[in-house]
Amino acid sequence: MKKIDKKLLIKLGVSAAVMVLALVLVSPLGGWLNSLGDEPPFDWRIPLKLIALLAGLTALSAVCTVFFGLFAPKSGHGKTLYNLAESAIRYIVVIVGIMWALTIMGVNVYALLAGAGVVALIIGFGAESLIADVITGVFMLFEHQYEVGDIIVVGDFRGTVSHIGIRTTSITDTGGNVKIINNSDIRNLINRSSAASVAICDLGVLYSGESVRQAETILAPAIKKLYQENESLFKSEPRYLGVQELNLSENAAILRVVADVEETDIFKAQRLMNRELMMALEDNGCGNPAAEFIVTHTN
Repeated sequence: MKKIDKKLLIKLGVSAAVMVLALVLVSPLGGWLNSLGDEPPFDWRIPLKLIALLAGLTALSAVCTVFFGLFAPKSGHGKTLYNLAESAIRYIVVIVGIMWALTIMGVNVYALLAGAGVVALIIGFGAESLIADVITGVFMLFEHQYEVGDIIVVGDFRGTVSHIGIRTTSITDTGGNVKIINNSDIRNLINRSSAASVAICDLGVLYSGESVRQAETILAPAIKKLYQENESLFKSEPRYLGVQELNLSENAAILRVVADVEETDIFKAQRLMNRELMMALEDNGCGNPAAEFIVTHTN
């Protein structure tokens, strides 16, 4: 169970106090203001009721936030449900508040809704994207396409899902940048957390059989040492796959080493393998082929 935010408690207390005060003053203060004129042009009880309504909805929203905060789940799916429920409640509170405010102001809401055929049609076309966002969010929830905490790639943006709402999804990259995407715009999604992640290290050695054999002899103990010193980073011992590419233009043979890691550690593991294995090759006289030059003498 989490601690309750003090600012949230203050917001709840102030909202509740304002609501109670407004409700208490509706009749006496509103009646007194109305009695100042024989024919008051305005019913002063209406603004007091609206203030009470606004304060009450604010207090209700704070209560829901406190409740969800106290019992917020730790699992990704639980957090996803929590975000969607919180977002849905926020929209419901706003819609109910608007309808209630119209009722207080003397508007016949039922007649308005019943006779709003053309207006509703126009709004329906305008809200097409909103409906698509909501439906996509619901399908996403039931199909477990991604959840809060998953690392996903949408287009060219890679980040961790930080919030899923009824209309939008927020993704935060490693630099702290937040991308907010409408649910209906999320297409060609790659969920990097749903499968094992592989860190890749490509090393270049001089283009010759002797250099490749020497490098393979050096890499075997270096990989084992790397794994023993960083077992918490790798799921299993990194694997040498062999010669990945023959780069004739650079006079190099590219050797590939891979390791199974958590998606959150993929770049850290890759940087570590690049450094340690490159240094192992350098320290044992199997240097970077870019440092090798072929000199041709012409007459």
